[in-house]
Amino acid sequence: MVRLILRRLALLVPTLLGLSVLLFAWVRALPGGPATALLGERATPEAVERINALYGFDRPIVEQYVRYLGQLVTGNFGVSTRTGRPVLEEFASRFPATVELTVLALLLAVAVAIPLGYLAARHQGRTLDHLTVVASLLGVTVPVFFLAFLLKYAFAVELGWFPSSGRQDPAMIATHPTGLYVLDGLLTREWDASWDALVHLVLPALALGSIPLAVIARITRASVIDVQSADYVRTARAKGLLPRHVRDRVVLRNALLPVSTTIGLQVGLLLSGAVLTETVFAFPGIGSFLAEAVFNLDYAVLQGFILIIAVVYALVNLLVDVSYGLIDPRIAR
Repeated sequence: MVRLILRRLALLVPTLLGLSVLLFAWVRALPGGPATALLGERATPEAVERINALYGFDRPIVEQYVRYLGQLVTGNFGVSTRTGRPVLEEFASRFPATVELTVLALLLAVAVAIPLGYLAARHQGRTLDHLTVVASLLGVTVPVFFLAFLLKYAFAVELGWFPSSGRQDPAMIATHPTGLYVLDGLLTREWDASWDALVHLVLPALALGSIPLAVIARITRASVIDVQSADYVRTARAKGLLPRHVRDRVVLRNALLPVSTTIGLQVGLLLSGAVLTETVFAFPGIGSFLAEAVFNLDYAVLQGFILIIAVVYALVNLLVDVSYGLIDPRIAR
């Protein structure tokens, strides 16, 4: 298992280097150059020259990239041109919100999708199976932002069951030691604050988790159907094992291998989908801040956030690989 983790971490280095090259080239390929993009309407020739000298854009391209890598290694991802704060500080202040939203969306998706996919596979060709397939197709095809608007209009505007925006009621006085509002309320025993934060998460999490739910349900169904017809399952049944043991220890355990990979890949989808979901619900996470950075041409934020999200995504996939080894120890060898 240790060797597996070390191998995956070693592969992470060239991946991040390649991404840094792409991000570096992207900023240099902006119309008029990065200085013009930073200055916007104030991009006079004199101002462009000052910015080029200040940030080293007038130096050889190789020297610029080496300097850029040196800044990344020291944790310097630049400064937001909109807020004037370091990019790393902006990310750290907003990342807990996105983590909270992503975790709840993934938990809802997994809690519903795996049992639903398993039951659909056990009743293959029957009504439940057909309904599951149709529902999963709808879940994949309906855009996240459209579903978010529907949920917001129906349950927040019309029915008033849930709040329509934000992480917590502005009038709520609460302590936030970790930045994870639900967890903070539990740690400080501010139960009303924890409940209020959870209620604010429900609609965004439902919208964000719709596509992962559909994908995981389809993969679970297909995997269980495939495993049920395997020779080792027929052998287990022929040996007289209890049906419950065959389902839990043989079928479901082996069917979870591709499902665990799918769950890990959905994290990247959740992080990208959070841009639209957080924007619709005015949820102050990294997604909504990225959307603002696009409109404000805040390229330092775009570069830094994309690179940090890539690191998070790679680490999540490392955890998926470790879970693979726990489910099937042969993979860890």
